Amino acid sequence: MRTSTIVVVVGVVLFVLPLPGTFILGALLVLAGVVARLLGA
Repeated sequence: MRTSTIVVVVGVVLFVLPLPGTFILGALLVLAGVVARLLGA
């Protein structure tokens, strides 16, 4: 599994957790994973 895919999956998991702060952190991780995928990392 590619690193960018793992980052996106972890971001989605954090995004759906009902804990304070995980919503924003999850969204940032998903964004970072998508950017990494687009840049070919």
